[in-house]
Amino acid sequence: MALTTVDVRSSLNVLGRILQLLVVPLAVPVLVALAYGESPVPYLVAIGVTLVVGTALVQFERDRIHDREAFLTVSLVWLGIAVVGAIPLYVEGTGVFASPVNALFEGMSGITTTGATVIRDFDAHTQALLMWRQVLQWLGGLGVLLLATAVLSRLSVAGAQLMETETRTKDVTKLTPGIEDTAKLLVLVYLLLTVGATLVLLSLHLLGLAPEMTAFDAVAHALTAIATAGFSPRAESVGAFSPAVQWAVTLFMIIGATNFVLLYALLRGNATRLRRSEEFRFYLGILGAGTLLIGGLLVADPRFTADPETTARHATFQVASIVTTTGYASTDFNTWSAAAKNVLFVAMFSGGMAGSTTCSIKTLRWLIVTKSFWRDLNVSAHPRSVRAVRVGRDVVSESTIRDVYAYTLVALVIFIVGTVLLVADAERVGDPITEFEALSAAASMFFNIGPAFGQAGPYGTYDGFARSSKLLMVLLMWVGRIEIIPVMVLLTPTFWRRP
Repeated sequence: MALTTVDVRSSLNVLGRILQLLVVPLAVPVLVALAYGESPVPYLVAIGVTLVVGTALVQFERDRIHDREAFLTVSLVWLGIAVVGAIPLYVEGTGVFASPVNALFEGMSGITTTGATVIRDFDAHTQALLMWRQVLQWLGGLGVLLLATAVLSRLSVAGAQLMETETRTKDVTKLTPGIEDTAKLLVLVYLLLTVGATLVLLSLHLLGLAPEMTAFDAVAHALTAIATAGFSPRAESVGAFSPAVQWAVTLFMIIGATNFVLLYALLRGNATRLRRSEEFRFYLGILGAGTLLIGGLLVADPRFTADPETTARHATFQVASIVTTTGYASTDFNTWSAAAKNVLFVAMFSGGMAGSTTCSIKTLRWLIVTKSFWRDLNVSAHPRSVRAVRVGRDVVSESTIRDVYAYTLVALVIFIVGTVLLVADAERVGDPITEFEALSAAASMFFNIGPAFGQAGPYGTYDGFARSSKLLMVLLMWVGRIEIIPVMVLLTPTFWRRP
């Protein structure tokens, strides 16, 4: 079984070029460190490593990137950036980051926009480190958009089939003939939304509606809200701020999990696409139903005593945070009733719209699964009938439906296996966890949510898990973020054989 050297060299060449480009985002924490009188050394070390390694990798001969190289490239890029993201954390070595496993966990959580953290004491870390975490997640959200438009749309598997469905559907047509031009427009939308979120948060402070909101906090939360990522420089997350900020961040999370093609059309004054998008209505329906259900459960819970506005705000915020896979917290939902926590757990499997920065299974897949299942029920009752599954006005092909079912099934199987492994590993090290804690942690890692329940709750940390469990979580975050298929393809023997 021979290795196709050209394939590997091309992928390494692309990885090297991307590592070289990381010098730009790494300059941000350098500037923050200088502004706050902190040491920029950890970030200068990371810059040096990325330049040396990146320059070495670009020396490999680069051929045209075909589908096989694309699978390898996607997997390597996400893993490589996670390692680079961990370097400054480990070099600084403060608190939990004295452990390379913790640094890698935080780096992978950042670039995959998971938002899970091992930090125990936020005050123990520099402003530069806290800002680097935010920048890393912003890059992860941007990377997902580029992955969806420039790579997955071409590979014709799982997420790619969804991109094909979007292309055929008039609600979500491609913006331009070229994928590269489309990617540039989506990056522009991403930048504009990030700047807009920053200005809104700063305006709330200037208006006296957010006294705790500093310029640092405004930038930090804008970076991770639009990226639906979830890192916060505050231990209390968004719960550290006023209700006005929490309502504003709720809107940003919902926007970040909306298809960016639709957002681009909306920015150009075309609201028709958004109105007519069946997936968008389905997405809003999930948010609305979840909010009403959580709100009702909080009202019925005698332990939860709050005024109507507070109840509505926490219900809306937490449902939006979990469904969009952002992972912010406005309150410690660990203290909510078992029923409310189970609703949030189920919401982890939803995700936002395809073509957004969100994670998890995504609403377009669930819409296709729901419609095809309803179609099959009707055909069972009327065997001679012929019914097509439609999204918007267009028919979804049977091959796409099969791929969506397969992807959803594989995702659920990996989640179950991850849960079993976490429970087994906790038993092995003599620090057992409950089944619900394991279920929520596995779902949170694989679907890139962030917080779970128990010790890894919204105001908790993943530092208490064994090192082997954290390495498993790193793997789950990596595989889940790049839509499973690229990593699984690498595990097939045929991938490494010459065609």
